Amino acid sequence: MIAVPILVATYVLVMVDRFDRSILALLGGGAMILAGVLTQDQAIRGIDFNTIGLLTGMMVLVAISRRSGVFEFLAVWSAQAVRASPVGLLATLAVVTAVLSALLDNVTTVLLIAPVTISITRRLGVAPFPFLLAEVMASNFGGTATLIGDPPNILIGSAAGLTFNDFIVHLLPVVVVVMAAQVATLHMAWGRGLGSTAAARAAVMALRPADSITDRRLLRHAVAVFALVLLGFATARLTGLEPGSIALIGAAALMLLENLAHPRDEQFEKISATYAEVDWITIFFFIGLFIVVAGVEKSGALSWLAGEVTRATRGNLMLTVFAVLWVSAIASAIIDNIPFVAAMIPVIHAMAPDFGGEHAILPLWLALSLGACFGGNGTLIGASANLTVSGIAQREGIGFGFAAYTRRALPLTLLSVAIAQAYLYLRYL
Repeated sequence: MIAVPILVATYVLVMVDRFDRSILALLGGGAMILAGVLTQDQAIRGIDFNTIGLLTGMMVLVAISRRSGVFEFLAVWSAQAVRASPVGLLATLAVVTAVLSALLDNVTTVLLIAPVTISITRRLGVAPFPFLLAEVMASNFGGTATLIGDPPNILIGSAAGLTFNDFIVHLLPVVVVVMAAQVATLHMAWGRGLGSTAAARAAVMALRPADSITDRRLLRHAVAVFALVLLGFATARLTGLEPGSIALIGAAALMLLENLAHPRDEQFEKISATYAEVDWITIFFFIGLFIVVAGVEKSGALSWLAGEVTRATRGNLMLTVFAVLWVSAIASAIIDNIPFVAAMIPVIHAMAPDFGGEHAILPLWLALSLGACFGGNGTLIGASANLTVSGIAQREGIGFGFAAYTRRALPLTLLSVAIAQAYLYLRYL
């Protein structure tokens, strides 16, 4: 009677988007403590510090790496790899965005790629909208393929004990198929209408990608540390290390390497600048959200919901998987997929006994990931990357509103979820 209204009020206020979501989540968590649903110790135990550490560490790694100019280099290189052809660039930037989103995270990727895309498309004299749409969708698709690519996967991986390699093995194949469908669909929708003059293409080809690299020493260090961090993720099951620890150790190592050649006063400035680039709004949003969900879980409401879902599907694993997939996709198109996944994780845990234990519910975890990540593409408010690109476009005077985005993105989103359903059926059911 207390926990559920707090959860609903928190989610509704987040959806209304009148106040910052981190404030609302922290107030929701505070309400759980003030109302006596949780003690402070129980609230702290409800916070998944592995997720917090992984997010923070990756944000620091990206904040430092971007100073080398490597992401601008990749955008210019992508344009020149297809001889500045707008049609080729549409596909190439989508693929580059998907790959980067799998290795970094989707919000960071679009923050780095979108401004350069706008600059290149303006040089070519073509409308930026198709390219930005392709990048938004590719970022959410690509982020689905790995543990670190999309925040919902970080939550799911930590809750289900899935490693970096597990996500690649189970989800990369369907992501590749969906990306191929995206490239083909966008080509059919816009390919014939994208044209550029020979002079504009020559201007882009005249750019020197190497000029984008502003700090080669930092680039070498960043590549080396990223490689070691990814190796750490890949071998986590052998070493027993958690992803949060690996990311934070890598972040600290790269900060040290960046500051070795600078005097003490400059080191302080660089470290302060790095910490300032961490998305603390997202970090504290997660902290508050974990506490809110812990309160609802303690109340027993989520266990009740899990039982109702199981009864509705008559204990049939296939029907339950499909229900989780489509409900996740639809809900994630309406609300941000992060709070939805945070609420669903205890529900799926509670379903485990009905299907034979934790070892038997892998398809449910995969359905939750695919539904939340793919469904987030459905509308402009479905995922953080979507709103991030919209904000960048609006600052540049480019129309990237809710209706224009949804009209183009929703059909491809439904197609991607249908592909995911077929994949889950053929491989796991």
